[in-house]
Amino acid sequence: MHIILNNSSMIPIYEQLVDQVKNEIISGALKESEVLPSVRALSGELRISSLTVKKAYDRLEEEGFVITVHGKGTYVTATDRQLAIEARRKTAEDELALSIQHANAIGLSKDEILEIVHIILEEY
Repeated sequence: MHIILNNSSMIPIYEQLVDQVKNEIISGALKESEVLPSVRALSGELRISSLTVKKAYDRLEEEGFVITVHGKGTYVTATDRQLAIEARRKTAEDELALSIQHANAIGLSKDEILEIVHIILEEY
């Protein structure tokens, strides 16, 4: 598992960890029944608090990406690929909605926001 955390990001560390593990599961880099590193091992490797890793693993379990067997470890569950893709789409929609709220807060009109979106999309 390859995790890169950005300490200067506005996104909390546990959310960065959740997102990256989800992406590895969705992409197939982490396979069904594969064991994740222990909380202690991953926190040591990433030099972050064990509580942060535990919070990320708990969130992944709530969302159905992993299952924890006490005393044995945390395993990747069989994920419904469509459900996982939908979860990523929802995250993108939420982030876009937040950006639109910020744009409205600084006084940009609907047309100005759409123009910005079109300009950004042309870059991709």
